[in-house]
Amino acid sequence: MNAEFLKALEQIEKEKGIKKQVLIEAVEQAILNAYKKNYGSSDDVVVKIDEKTGEIKAINHLLVVDDETEDIAENEVTLEYARDFYGKQYKVGDTIEEEKIPANFGRIATQAARQIVVQKIKEAEKDIQYDQFKQKEGEIITGTVSRMSRGTVYIDISIIGDNDLTILSEGILPVSEQMSTDSYKIGQRLKCYISEVKRNNNKAQVVLSRVHQDFVRRLFELEVPEIYDGTVELVSIAREAGSRTKMAVKSNMKDVDPVGACIGAKGQRVRNIVDEINDEKIDIIEYSDDKVKYITAALLPAKVTSVTILEDEKIANVIVPDDKLSLAIGREGQNVRLAAKLTNYKIDIKSESNAQNETSSEIPQDEEMQEQTEKEVTQD
Repeated sequence: MNAEFLKALEQIEKEKGIKKQVLIEAVEQAILNAYKKNYGSSDDVVVKIDEKTGEIKAINHLLVVDDETEDIAENEVTLEYARDFYGKQYKVGDTIEEEKIPANFGRIATQAARQIVVQKIKEAEKDIQYDQFKQKEGEIITGTVSRMSRGTVYIDISIIGDNDLTILSEGILPVSEQMSTDSYKIGQRLKCYISEVKRNNNKAQVVLSRVHQDFVRRLFELEVPEIYDGTVELVSIAREAGSRTKMAVKSNMKDVDPVGACIGAKGQRVRNIVDEINDEKIDIIEYSDDKVKYITAALLPAKVTSVTILEDEKIANVIVPDDKLSLAIGREGQNVRLAAKLTNYKIDIKSESNAQNETSSEIPQDEEMQEQTEKEVTQD
């Protein structure tokens, strides 16, 4: 152990992000274990590395006991012995630090140090990989498809971590997180959403998604500077991946059109996102605190005649023109379903004629009861 070894530890700290002190403590423990294994298992031996010179010492602690003590233990010496061999300054109860360097100890220490440093580097790399990717949960990452197995797509990904270290991993895109409109090939560059980072056999397992609704949210943050800097706020989003997304935006600056900012000049911004998600339709509406206006906009492209809000039940009763009923509901109920998710209201839609029929069916009953009452009064 020498100054070169310490320089190597400093280099590891710089390149791998593992603190030098942590490595030194680990090496000391590894050498101590090797010492006990080869030269005895005394619990009073400690190993110390000089952090300036790299010099290693195995130190045995001896307790000074009275000369009359019987059954002297292995880690004890009498006062007379201590003063004869270690110095006249010792007294009963003192501890003597005795340096013990057995033959071949340097070789054993070096081997133990090498093994523990390699082990610690591997452990630290796994910890750093997990910690750094964990911080990226909820963000978008671009990677390269490396392989596919039983429908799962494996993607090589990397991030720049602390101290500008490049940290590599293999992301997993399960079948459940793939868009039905996606197709994959080896070497393909692909954007994904980091939905979860967890430990698997002490390694970071990065689970990716392309169906998560926040995947679209993050794409807009990347594409629209006004969303990234907070000028435009993406209030709510509802998505059925591969088919349609509805999102509500509002402006935090009076002169900025939130919908126009998201669409971009000649629709280029939203077009770039639509291309990334394979022509998935995106409806962008302006958020309003007026729930009637908000729900009306959420049901676009259908025209709405009226909206009645039952706030306590979070229900919106909506009436639409007869010829817009199917459009308001959407194919397999998608339009009204997404609008409900977007606004957080249960939406009950009726056509104008159905609404009128329900109303008119109630009125004759009332009139009939009134006529019957009048007849009874006349007869009396």
